[in-house]
Amino acid sequence: MPKYSACWIRKNIQLKTALIQQAMLQLYCPLTETELHKHAYRAGLRGMKMQTLDKVSVFLAELIGTALLVFFGCMGCASSMGVPSTHLNICINFGLTVMFIVQIFGCVSGSHINPAVTAAAYIYNLVTLPMAAVYFVAQMIGGFVGFGLLKAVSPAEAFFPNNSTIGLCTTMPNPQISPFQGMLVELLITASLIWVVCGVWDPRNAKHHDSVPIKFGLTIASLALAAGPWTGASMNPARSFAPAIWNGNFQHHWVYWVGPMAGGILAALAYKTVFRREVPVEKELKAAEEFPLSRERNNA
Repeated sequence: MPKYSACWIRKNIQLKTALIQQAMLQLYCPLTETELHKHAYRAGLRGMKMQTLDKVSVFLAELIGTALLVFFGCMGCASSMGVPSTHLNICINFGLTVMFIVQIFGCVSGSHINPAVTAAAYIYNLVTLPMAAVYFVAQMIGGFVGFGLLKAVSPAEAFFPNNSTIGLCTTMPNPQISPFQGMLVELLITASLIWVVCGVWDPRNAKHHDSVPIKFGLTIASLALAAGPWTGASMNPARSFAPAIWNGNFQHHWVYWVGPMAGGILAALAYKTVFRREVPVEKELKAAEEFPLSRERNNA
């Protein structure tokens, strides 16, 4: 993280404002030591409650976001409802699904909806290890719930069409490649996705986040179009785990854990080490004045 991020600057300004207000209150309305302790205690309780609520909202955002990803993404893979499903419309559907989920929950949790992205965020020092665990649990539960909802609203034949044994939306390496080759494909496409993520997180891009949902949606669609015939282009263990557990098919399932997680970790380490650059404090202060605080000032 940058040493002085815009978020840190805003919080520092808010803290200093609160301290000034408290000093003015003490100057014109002197409080006893006991009353000061009560005010400090109540302020501490409010801060703890807000931190707890923030963590709960992050957990729910990741759970609901991953559930929506699996529900709508896998719904687009079904061909038994009178509309044939093609490789092109599956890829576009997953990309558009990611786009609107990022638009909804990006401001709440960052909209990881993917353990590989959360691992990259931990390496990038954006989340602590306990919070990364919260993200992971929410994503796994969300994927399970999302596919369960899809089963609840779909006919039984939609999940094993034409007596297939694989199951709807279950990711599997193409029979023409080995599982190891499939793992390498998942590693490379997930690494490409994480490089896009790291580019968005780069301090130099702090002022260019308006089109982030579109960027992620198109990235997912592009990578799925390219690698879908090889492995199904999962890039997401939570997305692969839910159909596997509901369809009872874990054949070569390790490919969709080892590949994406290794790709996410290696790509984040590489970008952080080689490409990331900190923004000088003066530029960050200027960016904070031009972007986040200007709207607050105009609304005042």
